[in-house]
Amino acid sequence: MNKPEVASYGAWRSPITTDLITSQTIGLGQIFLDGQDIYWSELRPSEKGRNVIVRLKDGQNQDVTPAGYNVRTRVHEYGGASFLVVDGTVYFCNFADQRLYRQSIDSEPQPITPEVAKRYADAIFDRQRQRIICVCEDNTVAGQEAVNTLVSLGLERDTTPQQLVGGNDFYASPRLSPDGSRLAWLAWNHPNMPWDGTELWVAEVQADGLLGKAQKIAGGLDESIFQPQWSPDGTLYFISDRTGWWNLYRWQNGSVEPLTQMEAEFGKPLWVLGTSTYDFESGDRIICSYTQQSIWHLASLDTTTKQLESLPTPYTDISSLHAAPGKVVFIGGSPTESTAIVQLDLASKKLEVLRRASEVKIEAGYLSLPQAIEYPTADGKTAYALFYQPQNHDYTAPVGEKPPLIVKSHGGPTAAAGSSLNFRIQYWTSRGIAVLDVNYGGSTGYGREYRQRLDGQWGIVDVDDCVDGARYLVERGEVDGNRLAISGGSAGGYTTLCALTFRDTFKAGASHYGVSDLEALARDTHKFESRYLDRLIGAYPEQRQIYQERSPINFTERLASPVIFFQGLEDQVVPPNQTEAMVTALRVKGVPVAYLPFEGEQHGFRKAENIKRSLEAELYFYSQIFGFELPESIEPMVIENFKS
Repeated sequence: MNKPEVASYGAWRSPITTDLITSQTIGLGQIFLDGQDIYWSELRPSEKGRNVIVRLKDGQNQDVTPAGYNVRTRVHEYGGASFLVVDGTVYFCNFADQRLYRQSIDSEPQPITPEVAKRYADAIFDRQRQRIICVCEDNTVAGQEAVNTLVSLGLERDTTPQQLVGGNDFYASPRLSPDGSRLAWLAWNHPNMPWDGTELWVAEVQADGLLGKAQKIAGGLDESIFQPQWSPDGTLYFISDRTGWWNLYRWQNGSVEPLTQMEAEFGKPLWVLGTSTYDFESGDRIICSYTQQSIWHLASLDTTTKQLESLPTPYTDISSLHAAPGKVVFIGGSPTESTAIVQLDLASKKLEVLRRASEVKIEAGYLSLPQAIEYPTADGKTAYALFYQPQNHDYTAPVGEKPPLIVKSHGGPTAAAGSSLNFRIQYWTSRGIAVLDVNYGGSTGYGREYRQRLDGQWGIVDVDDCVDGARYLVERGEVDGNRLAISGGSAGGYTTLCALTFRDTFKAGASHYGVSDLEALARDTHKFESRYLDRLIGAYPEQRQIYQERSPINFTERLASPVIFFQGLEDQVVPPNQTEAMVTALRVKGVPVAYLPFEGEQHGFRKAENIKRSLEAELYFYSQIFGFELPESIEPMVIENFKS
């Protein structure tokens, strides 16, 4: 092995390029089992961010979705559960027109819903009545909030939706009992988000297909119910956080019974419809996943004895779990492996990778493994993060030099940083830049109490935890205190802008479609999140002053650090005017600022060329601000008000 070359942090040449990330990496989404066949969705940046359904049959992968179709629903804007398969026939939502289509494997898709402003998601098939039951989001009345219901749909062209349930602000997870006699579903109302409080309802399905009187089974304003599911024998199971942790329960003989009682999270925040963390392998066996301290585990639960048995795997991130007799299929990832569709044979314990998000093989010497750290933060609390040190076996830094640090603030804010191999993090660490991926107060995976640390404190607790994480690493001598940056998208972009505006720890920042004006967000954002801030900030307009006090746009005179902004121009979650107002204010003030808007992008970038450009532009920006030389040629960009 050659002796490592001495070069400053940030100036290391890396094999983890933006071309590798965009052209050789896909996103893996929904999984669906249809008999012996396995289906999943792939987000392909190289195809303009198109989502494609893939079928695995007889050991061969086959694209199902023809060119010109993009399988993605806009229900809640975040979508999810955008397709289902019934005996080889695929039903999917097409992104461009949001209509539901039916497609046989060897035929062109045919629309079954009218061409009107309605969206569909989270569909199930009612075999007894030969219909689909799903969530419907009605946007036909311009200027008014969308109306969400549960509807049934016939299978012929231009079928008219028939309402089954209405009156609540939101619905999710319609699930039929095995004999088709009962329907269960989740419902909740403003200002709650589904992780704050939901209700689980059940009703008899009448002879005419409509529902009889509904009965509330569990849930409420302060209890979050997740993933109701019927067992093969007709018992209703679900996940509840009534103890402060999302655990498994069942409803039988008119009462609710706990199956697990652990300080662990068996559930997830329902940002994306159809999220699944458990399934029935048989009538008396559940295969489930749960997380403790940012690490996901796989287990088998005997529904008779309630015994939970660990199923060891090399994966630390597990999602989209589905089971069938003798097997379980899920998306798994680890610090050394990017995510993959994985099948586990429950008898032999053999794992088989069916599809990888990336086939790229990177030598271990270029990969930084995450270190789970805990550190003190404000009010005597503890915060959590994953720390990635610079790693590239071709280089070493000059004696005495410490690396720059990027603190990453995840979106949501009710979400969590994962531990799977992420080439967008390794892009930085392999170039000599450390990364701290923070699970600040409000993140999921640490129980309801930790999640609620952010109630009324958004823009304070999250900022404290990011600032204190950076300071903790500086005090340990791990990073350069004069080269600290913070970067985040969406809610993480808000944390980024707050940290840069109201604190002086960070010397630069990157806001990816971040919130700058809380009042504007409360007035302008989509229905799903339109009352999210009631809990995170306070009721609006009653507590308008707090909104103003925590909006970076109102205090740009305090912001002195350079910022780069990235924004999709079709973003309905955080509209472009949020970013453009900040950019204009910094231009006028004379603060170094750069701005990259992207045509045709929504909330989060899906097109390869835009992912590539945003990563390279952020690297170029830091190289200019922190003064390190880039070993490769990157398209430069204008940083206004900046003099090198």
